[in-house]
Amino acid sequence: MTGPRIEHVNVTVRDPDRTARLMAALFGWHVRWQGPARDGGRTVHVGSDDHYIALYTGRGETYDADAFAKGRPLNHVGVEVDDLAATEAKVVAAGLRPFGHDSYDPGRRFYFLDPDGIEYEVVSYA
Repeated sequence: MTGPRIEHVNVTVRDPDRTARLMAALFGWHVRWQGPARDGGRTVHVGSDDHYIALYTGRGETYDADAFAKGRPLNHVGVEVDDLAATEAKVVAAGLRPFGHDSYDPGRRFYFLDPDGIEYEVVSYA
């Protein structure tokens, strides 16, 4: 390792399996681990061999829309891809709406909200 890097981010979701399937379909990631989490919750780790998102849900928790309000505390998850257009096509095929398309140095990007309303920024520097 040449220096510190983000190895994972832990995000609360309503349904970790649903979100893991979506991330696998959009980004080609795989489930690295899944099982019990602290306080009786459940977690699915989905990502690459080098990094992942831990998708957590609490035992018996019900989350209302306010639990996923933008900026509380997470603004978005940024995912770098090689082919922005191909990824956007997968987002649309998954029934999600891309928005906020922009191009400025050093790359191009768009955003989408997952079924929980968590925002993802998809960026390409290609």
